[in-house]
Amino acid sequence: MRKDEIAPARPTFAQAQAQAQAQAPVGTAAAARAQARAAVEARWDASARPAHETDVIDLLLVVSELVTNALRHGGGLAGFEAVPVPDGIRLAVRDHSDEVPSGVCGHAPPPAGGVTGGYGWPLVLRLAREIAIEKEPAGGKTIRVFVPVRTAGESS
Repeated sequence: MRKDEIAPARPTFAQAQAQAQAQAPVGTAAAARAQARAAVEARWDASARPAHETDVIDLLLVVSELVTNALRHGGGLAGFEAVPVPDGIRLAVRDHSDEVPSGVCGHAPPPAGGVTGGYGWPLVLRLAREIAIEKEPAGGKTIRVFVPVRTAGESS
């Protein structure tokens, strides 16, 4: 490097750790939560503009429920993504099952193949927005949701 060139800024330890977690494959709810937390840290600066902690807790609950449902009821986790956007985190959880979670249609009976369940899906419906379920051409499905995350101090 020449003297007149400026060396690129080295990432902080927290940034490097968040980047490593974001690249690691996800196979457990704990790993998915770590990746979601890394997505929050990539978008909100903990010292200058921290994320609203209640929103982060909601995000982590949604991640836990979606991933746990994929592991328990979906034939296993086939993919996980947590992408930061200006006003929250977009999640995508893929599993191997074609079954649609119960409650997708509100109070209407579930579609053929829908199975009634516990508390997880209603929790996702309450905390997440823009919920979409896409059947995959090769089998399985991807559940996509948006979880809003405010900067600390912002009101709803």
